[in-house]
Amino acid sequence: MAKKKKTVPGIICDNKRVARNYDIDSTFEAGIVLEGTEVKSIRDGRINLTDAYANIKNGEAWLFNLNIALYDKARHFNHETKRVRKLLLHKKEIEKLTTKVKERGFTLIPIDLHFKEGRVKVTLGLAKGKKQWDNRQEIMAKQERREMRGEAPRRS
Repeated sequence: MAKKKKTVPGIICDNKRVARNYDIDSTFEAGIVLEGTEVKSIRDGRINLTDAYANIKNGEAWLFNLNIALYDKARHFNHETKRVRKLLLHKKEIEKLTTKVKERGFTLIPIDLHFKEGRVKVTLGLAKGKKQWDNRQEIMAKQERREMRGEAPRRS
């Protein structure tokens, strides 16, 4: 028997690579269309956001490559693990996202999944990919801050 992973109320799963690989311009909260077995599997904490991304097609927002593991007790009524899932956004939000993605080269990245009033929501980030030298500059800035803290006289 597998151990159940306890989930903390609020954030279910977050994408740890987002801060390292992208500069986030703005965030949006969207609902997500799920099947019953998917929600049960999410409540067990069996979800992976690592390779997921969002895109807009025909005036609708879609989430791709979100991996929700199969629910053990569902048997033949189970869901597909990496199916394309529809995101629920207002029409004006979709129009705004469409223009930014097409004109300015932004991408839609899911930052985290969380519960809000009993429903699963996705926080989408409108992001630009970082170049390798951007990451190097961040690492150098962090090292400088650490050195400054170490050299600063301590007050007692």
